[in-house]
Amino acid sequence: MAVFFDIQHLPEFKNAVLTIGTFDGVHRGHKAILEQVVNHARQVHGESILLTFEPHPRKLLFPDQPLGIITPLRQKLKLITDLGIEHIVVVPFTREFARLSAQDYIERFLVGIFHPASIVIGYDHRFGHDRMGDLKLLEKCEQQGGYELMEIPAQLIDDAAVSSTKIRHAITDGRVDDASHMLGRDYSFTGTVMHGHKLGRTIGYPTANLKPVDPEQIIPAIGIYAIQALYNGTMYNGMMSIGYNPTVTDTKSIKLEANLFDLEEDLYGAELEISFIKRIRDEQKFDSIEALKQQLHKDKEDVLKIISSNSKM
Repeated sequence: MAVFFDIQHLPEFKNAVLTIGTFDGVHRGHKAILEQVVNHARQVHGESILLTFEPHPRKLLFPDQPLGIITPLRQKLKLITDLGIEHIVVVPFTREFARLSAQDYIERFLVGIFHPASIVIGYDHRFGHDRMGDLKLLEKCEQQGGYELMEIPAQLIDDAAVSSTKIRHAITDGRVDDASHMLGRDYSFTGTVMHGHKLGRTIGYPTANLKPVDPEQIIPAIGIYAIQALYNGTMYNGMMSIGYNPTVTDTKSIKLEANLFDLEEDLYGAELEISFIKRIRDEQKFDSIEALKQQLHKDKEDVLKIISSNSKM
């Protein structure tokens, strides 16, 4: 497996079987599509290659719209290679690239650089300036381009699109367990531990104040969550607050704070991968610090029960 970021310095691929897409989420629907690409490459004794784009095309074309991505690039690359794709080419999506005509996209980019033996694509794939290119144009250029065009079944494409939308809605609604079911894994994000107000340690629940590594990734709805955190190769159980901490602060900005059980190290500057298991309750404002402590004690008990039950499934 190899990941390439420089399209000017690529090896010569053998019987390249090419597919193209953002594959945000790399969820169950995407898995079905990529399995077809891998299987076809094996049948023709070729190499499976996935083309994706960075930054996401929407970021360049619609800069005022929030991206709300499910999987940042680093995570996406690992998930795709785990599914058996042999090579990933991360294409820089620039204004110059976006201005390529659909014909030039095929001739100069796809054929000129990759010389594919097969192109595996969905019926709804659009490309080139103003998204003028489509499956019919790829069919028209098939003989001259020297590739075999394979259309991914419409049902697989539609299922993948619906899944991505449902996953985004589930995360923003706080239904992280539903999102995880559709993803085929726990929804997660990576955050860097920052200095906070240090209030948690004064009441016996020290927290790691987290800043997402990728600010464009979707953060679940405000509330309290059962989580697991990967740190230095070890997974720790814990709970996370996403919200304003109204009992102890009057801040107007949302904070992401994780209380990790059985971990008392100084984590400042460290990266934690937070996996969401389940949302356990809404954020609340308590009348006193003592009432907050009692609730946190109950939250911890609830989290441990949820994680224990989840591990037995």
